[in-house]
Amino acid sequence: MDAKAMKSDLVLILDYGSQYTHLITRRIRSLSVFSLCISGTSPLKSITELNPSVVILSGGPHSVHTPESPSFPAGFVEWADSNGVFVLGICYGLQLIVQRLGGEVKIGEKQEYGRMEIEVEKACGFFGSKKVGHKQVVWMSHGDEVAMLPDGFQVVARSQQGLVAAVENPLRKFYGLQYHPEVTHTPEGMETLRYFLFDVCGLTAGWKMENVLDEEIKVIRGSVGLDEHVICALSGGVDSTVAATLVHKAIGDRLHCVFVDNGLLRYKERERVIETFERDLHLPVTCIDAVDQFISKLKGVTDPEIKRKIIGKEFICVFDAFAQDIEHKLGTKPAYLVQGTLYPDVIESCPPPGSGRTHSHTIKSHHNVGGLPKDMKLKLIEPLKLLFKDEVRQLGRILNVPEAFLKRHPFPGPGLAVRVLGDVTQGNSLDVLRQADEIFIQSIKDAGLYDLIWQAFVVFLPVRTVGVQGDQRTHSHVVALRAVTSEDGMTADWYYFDHKFLIDVSQKICNNVRGVNRVVQDITSKPPSTIEWE
Repeated sequence: MDAKAMKSDLVLILDYGSQYTHLITRRIRSLSVFSLCISGTSPLKSITELNPSVVILSGGPHSVHTPESPSFPAGFVEWADSNGVFVLGICYGLQLIVQRLGGEVKIGEKQEYGRMEIEVEKACGFFGSKKVGHKQVVWMSHGDEVAMLPDGFQVVARSQQGLVAAVENPLRKFYGLQYHPEVTHTPEGMETLRYFLFDVCGLTAGWKMENVLDEEIKVIRGSVGLDEHVICALSGGVDSTVAATLVHKAIGDRLHCVFVDNGLLRYKERERVIETFERDLHLPVTCIDAVDQFISKLKGVTDPEIKRKIIGKEFICVFDAFAQDIEHKLGTKPAYLVQGTLYPDVIESCPPPGSGRTHSHTIKSHHNVGGLPKDMKLKLIEPLKLLFKDEVRQLGRILNVPEAFLKRHPFPGPGLAVRVLGDVTQGNSLDVLRQADEIFIQSIKDAGLYDLIWQAFVVFLPVRTVGVQGDQRTHSHVVALRAVTSEDGMTADWYYFDHKFLIDVSQKICNNVRGVNRVVQDITSKPPSTIEWE
């Protein structure tokens, strides 16, 4: 999806490092308005080229008093003023507006964290028809406070401690909230965002998945020549399946899907995926056995980032060889590779190039983003790279992708390599993991819990523990159960299984998977952990 092509009524979020920043993106999209998040320190040109109607400055962990604190680029205020762009600052974003426009922010004597009540002092765009004196609970998270407003600004709400909670300058179209309307802990937050976007800014709720489909088909047809062929990296997961179906709709049989068995797949994954694609989606798929190629390159590798980069490189090698085979058969060599890259993959893998972004870190290199080799020959087509997982599922339904595919739990591109901690070639770790994972997932399905869980899997731990099996001492492997709930994969909470379910799964794994004598459960949310262990 081309962000520039969707610039009509675009809401652009400048990210200053808040853990809630991408919730802003999600909340606005849920109101049928297209939103996009880029680094808060992006060059002015990167902002102006997108031609947004509204710019939101996110919160962040910094103080505007420190020299290294991030800020919007020089000329941003003048550009916003001259183009009539609405600007909303949230938490740190509000403090940036106040300080950069001539007001004063000081270290707070009364810090405000968590739930707090605010009171409306003046009827304004933020609160719609709410009368003066209206009170609501919001979520605060700041240590600095606004001491003096810039010229033309006025306070429209204060906290129960008397501190500034909301400000506005309607003439210049600058607004600010000292709290987070995007989180569920602010019950009236969505109402506030809705009123601001539609009634104050005059945006139209016109963005929908049908628009994304039509626009992306145009982009693909405009990029791929009439005689050019395209390769699609197909895993059988939701993302690659929807991407393949979309591109096939755009260019037809010039799409060549390839499924790579790299030895890092789940239990009987190869057979299940090929059968389902041929039976349900009627897409031609070539299966390539590259087990030895991948496993040999991973031997002795324990660092998860190196694993991901090796896997990314080997996938490209396979696709390059496949492209040459097609050239021999058809006389023309494919120039493009389709991948099911999602927005969270891009966010976690790497800050925007050239952004100078220092306030947000690479979480992990997804094999299809940060793990790709720089000298790859194929050009990428990534029709889903600005979408979240639930949006991809919506798009899949429009494309008539079978529900069984759309409901599949996410599976990482590096496969079981990031679920075997350490060297994947150690002993029979992959076989043990496949068997244990199959028991866990099938138990979840049998209990009717599969659709309630975002992602579930087993992790092979690089430790052995003493146990007693068959009245004999054992010194065997440990596996961990991981199951989470989430909306988009950016944040997640662990799933609360019934104790009997956990007892049954533990017994099944220990009784049926040779070499395992201990099962543990991961009960950590994201953050502080990630969903996958590596």
